[in-house]
Amino acid sequence: MELLSYCSIDEVRGIDYSVDDPLNREPSTKELVSSFITPSNIAYDRNHGAIPHIASSKHFVRVNGQVPHSYNLTVHQLATEFPQHEVTCALECAGNRRHAMRTLLKEVDGIDWGDAAVMNCTWKGPRLRDVLLRTGMAEDEDKIQWTRGRWMHVCFSSYQVRCQEDKWFGGSVELGRCLAEEGDVILALEMNGTPLTARHGHPVRAVIPGISGSKWVKWLDRITVQDHESPNFYQRHDYRVLPPEVTDKDTAEKFWPISPPLYDIPDWSKSKDMRCRMVQMAPVTRVEVSGDGGKTWVDATLEEPGASMKWCWVLWKASIHLPMGKGREIVSRAMDRGYNRQKEHSEWNLRGVGYNGYGRASDLTVVSSTHL
Repeated sequence: MELLSYCSIDEVRGIDYSVDDPLNREPSTKELVSSFITPSNIAYDRNHGAIPHIASSKHFVRVNGQVPHSYNLTVHQLATEFPQHEVTCALECAGNRRHAMRTLLKEVDGIDWGDAAVMNCTWKGPRLRDVLLRTGMAEDEDKIQWTRGRWMHVCFSSYQVRCQEDKWFGGSVELGRCLAEEGDVILALEMNGTPLTARHGHPVRAVIPGISGSKWVKWLDRITVQDHESPNFYQRHDYRVLPPEVTDKDTAEKFWPISPPLYDIPDWSKSKDMRCRMVQMAPVTRVEVSGDGGKTWVDATLEEPGASMKWCWVLWKASIHLPMGKGREIVSRAMDRGYNRQKEHSEWNLRGVGYNGYGRASDLTVVSSTHL
């Protein structure tokens, strides 16, 4: 696979961290839920290699593959030649809450993420739909997303730096999602009203609302339409919910090709200091909280988000009674408009991805018996 270098080493400001020591961190839950929009300085970081600092004036994105005409787009063209679309949505690492699966169910393989590998931000840039249609692609996605007996895919790639398991990073989603105007898929140039930082993918990244963060490729330099998924390691051998009989890396090998990638982010709630948040695909209509292990539940009050809830998390508050003593626990569960209610646990999988069991605030000490 060729390595695309759109900036020479002399044209970049530097590279942070390394393949051996990538930046992976999350804020405290208290910091995270302090505002509906997550400030960029506390937003979580997930990387599989170094962070490149790219000169946007020299960078371009190649659009190619099974399209009528391939072409290159500079960052300036992305900002000026297409209508700019703004979307507020949650971005969540597929491994968020891995610690819960590890400690409540069974040991898993992966970074020990807590509950804060998620952010809710406002992104701005051209719709991917408009970028794809400029290639001459038919506007009716129903006629082109299924070709020769296969679903068509859009592959997002960054060849800027080497990763831990591959020479580049990539991921893909089905073409239909990218062409659907209501899908709000954009090529983001801004985050929360300012240009992207290097940490968050400057100068351009994919933003795919409702989809696991592993597909939101940062430092984007190629978009390819093809009749198969991205061949990148992280699409083919990671971020998949393997069946529970897969208990180690050796037994996983035969299941990677036949297990579907994790795309949709799960619905879940998390209790923390009586102030909690929910990340969801479908808008949440109800959150319930319990202080007696789920025997009885009280309804939480959903806070007014100040933005469309279509792709966002929900912040909420609840008041419950807990008896005095140590080792108390609060659990929470959510329900969406399809009446799908969160379960106590989700099924265990080796990589510890997609956990969406009850939210839990455990080992609490109650010094006075009152409503909290």
